[in-house]
Amino acid sequence: MQLSEQELVRREAKAELEKLGINPYPSELFEVNVSTQEIKENYEKQKIDYKNISLAGRLMSKRVMGSASFAELQDSKGKIQIYVRRDDICPDEDKTLYNTVFKKLLDRGDFIGVKGYVFTTQTGELSVHVTSLVVLSKSLKPLPVVKETKDEEGNVVKHDAFSSPELRYRRRYVDLVVNSDVKDTFIKRTQLVNSMRNYLNDRGYLEVETPILQPLYGGAAARPFKTHHNTLDMTLYLRIANELYLKRLIVGGFDGVYEFSKDFRNEGMSRFHNPEFTQVELYVAYKDYYWMMDLVEEMIEKVALDLHGTTKVQVGENVIDFKRPWKRFTMFEAIEHFTGIDISEMDEAELRKTAKELNVPIDETMGKGKLIDEIFGEKCEGLLIQPTFITDYPVEMSPLAKKHRDKEGLVERFEAIANGKEICNAFSELNDAIDQRQRFEEQLELGKRGDEEAMTLDEDFLRALEYGMPPTAGLGVGIDRLTMIMTNSNSIQDVLFFPQMKPEKKVGYATAADFAEEGVREELVPILQKLGILTIKQLKEATPSKLFNDVCGTRKKLKMKDVKNPTLEEVTGWIEG
Repeated sequence: MQLSEQELVRREAKAELEKLGINPYPSELFEVNVSTQEIKENYEKQKIDYKNISLAGRLMSKRVMGSASFAELQDSKGKIQIYVRRDDICPDEDKTLYNTVFKKLLDRGDFIGVKGYVFTTQTGELSVHVTSLVVLSKSLKPLPVVKETKDEEGNVVKHDAFSSPELRYRRRYVDLVVNSDVKDTFIKRTQLVNSMRNYLNDRGYLEVETPILQPLYGGAAARPFKTHHNTLDMTLYLRIANELYLKRLIVGGFDGVYEFSKDFRNEGMSRFHNPEFTQVELYVAYKDYYWMMDLVEEMIEKVALDLHGTTKVQVGENVIDFKRPWKRFTMFEAIEHFTGIDISEMDEAELRKTAKELNVPIDETMGKGKLIDEIFGEKCEGLLIQPTFITDYPVEMSPLAKKHRDKEGLVERFEAIANGKEICNAFSELNDAIDQRQRFEEQLELGKRGDEEAMTLDEDFLRALEYGMPPTAGLGVGIDRLTMIMTNSNSIQDVLFFPQMKPEKKVGYATAADFAEEGVREELVPILQKLGILTIKQLKEATPSKLFNDVCGTRKKLKMKDVKNPTLEEVTGWIEG
């Protein structure tokens, strides 16, 4: 394993701490009795006098000034300045804790625990005067240095930010440390889920759990992930939805059940799609989709108020207002509104012709329902910015929804769309077992035509329906997409702690022979490695004059008297040759 100069320095510091009898990773409990946020909120406003505080967190910076130093400590709630004086933390003759440990062996990112009292400096900055300091954990890798300044208007400007999306998603643990707004996004996500859970609990609905590994996948149109159970010697699927199991519970006598579920769909990835995602599904007996529309309006309005104190949410350049009531279109009305074409009476051939005229991408596997869905998705969905209900879908698109009570060929279904994307899907649930079997059989025919997202036929679910299911309204809300809107996030990866990523490319470290091909003398290779230049790409990206000075300086620092310094021309040849 090749280590950078900083990583080597930190390992050496760890070893020095151990030589001094200090465990860099102690087991003892360190009692914390206050957070940085509590101090900032209460010290001046509430006039709380923090005399004996105990605080822990990461050391994010330090300014050593002889026998006293200022540093910045970051805990889970924020940052605060600390003031460390040699004679306070080393009251006896032995000053090692300050002179050696604090000044030389502690680095940015290390965890420390401090005790002391709160005061305000002469410049007016809230600080903690440290009277006791302990090492809690030694960091072996350096954190990215993100500097913040304020512009003329008082806005925070970040410099050298840890902003590469790939690095941020792969190393979320680093992202959370150095980018404070990222943590706020995930706190809001939890608040969003809690808001919905409280809303549903207050109405007496029961939160339940259903299987993630299923012998048949169903409840949505999607491709599944497939696995194998060794003991039972059977194929199982990661669920694509939990709908069919929740409706079994309605059959069993529950009036209202819901589940916050992790679901899995083996589909393409984009800024709106992740193979593993979260949704909440709700089923309530003796209700219909009109009732469910009212519930969705009320619940999402409550979420906006709980998170922001207002129904208006800034999303990109748009202000989206979740205040009730929301606009409503039937699917055919929406298509006619945005395209000027009435497709309500078209057969499959006419729909195919219309889709081509509208330049909507289609293929031969698509039946009538898929064609309508593609036309709507291409020509309407992205234009629906304010919360809008799209209702009354063609029966071909909705094999689990009840046929419309008044409109032939349609079902009682709605989707809520905001900021151009679906955030929920709901039905008056189909509870006619004979009709449901016929719909499943039609899905099997679509599968034979090549539709990989067609539903399977679930005999046990049909058997449950044959025992009788009361009239039921069902709902699924995508938590990830709703969180994107509520936190003004541009990508689904921004609201998932650990989004799915392609395998990380392993860095091929250059050997001495590789460096030799670029003209680097063998005895100089350890110096390059000490400087963190581990690949030929890194060598080629270096600045000749800076690398020349760094190599010469490191040779002197390492006291390599037998090694001759390179010339500037020699170093330039490594880089440009």
